[in-house]
Amino acid sequence: MVQILETFDGPGGLTLAQVVTRTGLPRSSTHRILEHLVKIRWLHREGNSYRLGLGVLELGTLAVHQHQLRKAALPYLHELQSRTGMVVHLAVLDGPEIVYLDKIGGRFGMSIPSRIGGRQPAHFTAAGKALLAEAGDDVLDAVLTAAPDARTSRSIIGEQPLRRELRRVSERGVAFDREESAPGIGCVGVPVGAPGMPAEAAVSVCGPIGKVHFDQLVGPVRAVASQIWNVVARERGPGRLSYAS
Repeated sequence: MVQILETFDGPGGLTLAQVVTRTGLPRSSTHRILEHLVKIRWLHREGNSYRLGLGVLELGTLAVHQHQLRKAALPYLHELQSRTGMVVHLAVLDGPEIVYLDKIGGRFGMSIPSRIGGRQPAHFTAAGKALLAEAGDDVLDAVLTAAPDARTSRSIIGEQPLRRELRRVSERGVAFDREESAPGIGCVGVPVGAPGMPAEAAVSVCGPIGKVHFDQLVGPVRAVASQIWNVVARERGPGRLSYAS
């Protein structure tokens, strides 16, 4: 797939024969891969010609904004970690999962089962619930369809319990993970984004459940989420506050 995508290095489209010539791949395999790339919107087909599709554009745009978010967030994440002594995450939603863009470890870092680039089912984590509460019904439907088995005895599973939990998260603007993603771990998560828009990321602090004072952590996490978004919004300028807009 990568070899085929790399042949689209100029303006205009390419035919199946041209892609076969450029890649040296078997014609039948090339045709099958091209049609799969059309199906996932990484390519667009017009008659016998293929060209790059909106899926690639969206992926590239997302990567740019995620890099911008991470760069804007980094000093505030370090400040939050220093202030709380907890593990601090910056995460984004990718379908029914979250992806960690950053993790500032601290002394509890090794005890938290997360890593930069790692994934977790969104509905088990504070960061994920903060993002899901601001997402559309289609995203929640995908989560419910792909919902894995409970991670712990405290994991929230099932459509109605999860919907109730996300309504509470939306109302209070903060999400909690009380040993839902891993035994002995507690987290507080807050969305990062423009008011009234789906959140673009979430900030969370995590640590041993006995050390996490949930109510006391809400204010610092909210403040950092707001500071990060203020920087991103200022850099993007008026009218470009969200890549989803």
